[in-house]
Amino acid sequence: MTPRPDLTDEIRERRERVFLVMAGIFLCAMTMLNILGITRFIQLGPMTLALGVLPYPLTFLCTDLISELYGRSRANFLVTVGLLLNGLILGTLWVGNMIPSVGPESQPPWQVLQLAEEIALPNGQSVSGSVELFTLLYATTSGAVVASMMAYIAAQYCDVFMFHFWKRLTDGKHLWLRNNGSTLVSQGVDSFMVITVTFGAQFLAGAMSGGALLVLMAHNYLFKFCVALADTLPFYAGVHYLKRYLQLTDEEMAAHGSASQA
Repeated sequence: MTPRPDLTDEIRERRERVFLVMAGIFLCAMTMLNILGITRFIQLGPMTLALGVLPYPLTFLCTDLISELYGRSRANFLVTVGLLLNGLILGTLWVGNMIPSVGPESQPPWQVLQLAEEIALPNGQSVSGSVELFTLLYATTSGAVVASMMAYIAAQYCDVFMFHFWKRLTDGKHLWLRNNGSTLVSQGVDSFMVITVTFGAQFLAGAMSGGALLVLMAHNYLFKFCVALADTLPFYAGVHYLKRYLQLTDEEMAAHGSASQA
């Protein structure tokens, strides 16, 4: 979309600052998902959740706001940057795992853990006795990052596509429908893929039952479903306030939707 010639430098800078803030929140939430991953499971009411899931719904709120205010191309650009960041995280973990650690005499006391019994790792392997802390972290986060990348590709691009699909279908009306309609579908895709890839090795090895796998999927999606409904008001408030703050005209907002058809 061609920028309006009557925009002042202040408004242009304001628009870029807001985009940068939303992009930062998006990338921060996605990174926390990968770092926290499945390092801890929590009980949230009736739901059993991986700790890394908690900040993740913020990414869908950010992409919906960017889709509405900046258009589909900006939203897809942010999703692509997030994908590359996922690759950087995975590559760093892989390099760290390949480089040999220092000798036992130089290791700090918290670097090596003494396990009382053999434990099964998410990648299907088992460890016992002395094990490096990084080995446990790598086993719990690397698989989660791979799962996150696969789910991320499907869910985030799906979210942007579905948002503009509903926007075109309703001719730019019913803001709540494109917000919830896109997020609820994409969150379902994300929940199915991330649980399947993360725990698929344990399921195939017989360390996890199919029922437990389905329960994790259901709890994962239930949490995201509730958050998706809860973020409707923040989404409405964000669009209402930011449209005025960024001085976006109705023509510009409509152009965002029409540009997504290209």
